[in-house]
Amino acid sequence: MGWERAHRILAEVQPPTFPDVDFPITSYGAVGDGRTDATKAIREAIEACHSAGGGRVVVPPGVWHTGAIHLKSYVNLHVIGTLLFSTDPADYLPIVKTRYEGLEVLNYSPFIYAYGCTDIAITGPGTLDGQADWDSWWGWFHRCDEDFTNLRDQSAFGVPLSERVYGPGYHLRSSFIQPYECANVLIEGVRIIRSPFWEVHPVLCRNVTIQDVVIDSQGPNNDGVDVESCHSVVIRGCTFDAGDDCIAIKSGREADGLLVNVPSEDILIENCVMRVKYGAITLGSDMTGGVRNVFARNCTIGGPSLYFGLYIKTNSIRGGFAENIYLRDIEISNLTKEVVQCNFHRGEGDAGPLTPTVRNVELRDITVHHARNALMLRGYRRSPIQDFRLINCTFTVDAPSTIQHATLTFDNVTVNTHPITDVHQLR
Repeated sequence: MGWERAHRILAEVQPPTFPDVDFPITSYGAVGDGRTDATKAIREAIEACHSAGGGRVVVPPGVWHTGAIHLKSYVNLHVIGTLLFSTDPADYLPIVKTRYEGLEVLNYSPFIYAYGCTDIAITGPGTLDGQADWDSWWGWFHRCDEDFTNLRDQSAFGVPLSERVYGPGYHLRSSFIQPYECANVLIEGVRIIRSPFWEVHPVLCRNVTIQDVVIDSQGPNNDGVDVESCHSVVIRGCTFDAGDDCIAIKSGREADGLLVNVPSEDILIENCVMRVKYGAITLGSDMTGGVRNVFARNCTIGGPSLYFGLYIKTNSIRGGFAENIYLRDIEISNLTKEVVQCNFHRGEGDAGPLTPTVRNVELRDITVHHARNALMLRGYRRSPIQDFRLINCTFTVDAPSTIQHATLTFDNVTVNTHPITDVHQLR
């Protein structure tokens, strides 16, 4: 196991291809004035494209007002202009099967959704504008606690999905883009702004490519890319100014995570720029199904309000495992907290029946120009963080590291120009 696995991922993950046939939404009655509802025209163009065996549904220059868009197999939604999404929740009905913070639920449709599809794409130089603000979707951030508590209780008590019905009358926000149980997915080139919630959120997908996407949405919980219970994913050349984690790797939460029990694995992140806000690369906190084989290289990380470089977060309520995590050739300009935080006490702390494990984490050729701390590693006595390695790393930091129940090794590591050969020198 090592970087040779990353080379295999790169070779195996191939974006889908599509017939060279275009289906302009204007041919189905769409008007790009930013006011006329184009939802029906887009739906008809997608259906025609799918029925013909595939091709591109083209959104030409202009501003196109729409509600939920549901892709079908063999369809490439090619956006040149701006898709302006409605702020009326009724435009995201009927409810669909989705996930909310790792729990299965019947809820408002994601803005762009695909279920059980093969060979789908969202491409082009255009803009996806969710129009979210504090008077619409972001305002639900302060109103969702009771709904989410109820959903967690339903999960804990094994309430079937058919009875977890939310949508109208509730305040659980939907993701912007969500392929669910899909294979061969491409998201390329688009700019995403003003997202209601998580921005690109593949769930239970296989063979996913996300490249050259610009994410500029700093609302509450506006994660950039959330890969949840997916296999074989490449994220490359993307730029993140996100309202929460830039890239988060997840695999379900608590009882649902144990029941579905599908890890996220074989994920390559390369040539990305991550500037805002919490973790640049995050594993968890919804990782009950586990995370393995994550590789990140040639990325630029840092900004005045970015917290962590690598953030692994869990506890004994959520459990899960993270193993075979490799970062290399990464330049970090500025972090307000640790370069790496791996914390088993996050959130509810050690208050549940599950024991998380983290092992085989390697940082190689990492340069950190400024951070508050190099490391904050807090495992459990019964489950220490295992085989954490630093190789050819340089840190400039303000304060000592925190190490509890973790085993580390060092090879050519300096902190504030001082060579580090022992964990006690970090404290």
